[in-house]
Amino acid sequence: MTAETPTRRTVLTTGVAVAGAAAGTVALAACGTDSGSSSPSGGSGTSAAAVPSGTAVAALSDITVGQAKSVTVNGQEAIVSRPTETTAACFSAICTHQGCTVKPDGAKLNCPCHGSVFNALTGAVEKGPASSALPSIPVKVDGTNVVTA
Repeated sequence: MTAETPTRRTVLTTGVAVAGAAAGTVALAACGTDSGSSSPSGGSGTSAAAVPSGTAVAALSDITVGQAKSVTVNGQEAIVSRPTETTAACFSAICTHQGCTVKPDGAKLNCPCHGSVFNALTGAVEKGPASSALPSIPVKVDGTNVVTA
């Protein structure tokens, strides 16, 4: 048996194909999380059960009616919004698509990673690729503060 000597074109074509496959694998890996974490920064989603009742989330006066702001609840990133003058809502800030942290923008929450948009007052998905609402964190207004319920 004799082996054929590969041509320069075959070597280059094979090298480009292998490099392209490797680049595609790296790009896909960057979109997912395989470490068991629901956030690229290594955090995990907010668990309402782990948040003690009565924990201060924000001052009600710091949140404009109809808008939202980023907060930390029990060490986890969250969003608190103010649907009306006397009510508040709170959600995990971790996008349900791939675990990136959403950012408040008026009455919307935008995911900078893949473009999902959520309603800041309800946590509902307004634009995908996310298909699930942000998990709710029970809160209530207690005097001039928003606290966990």
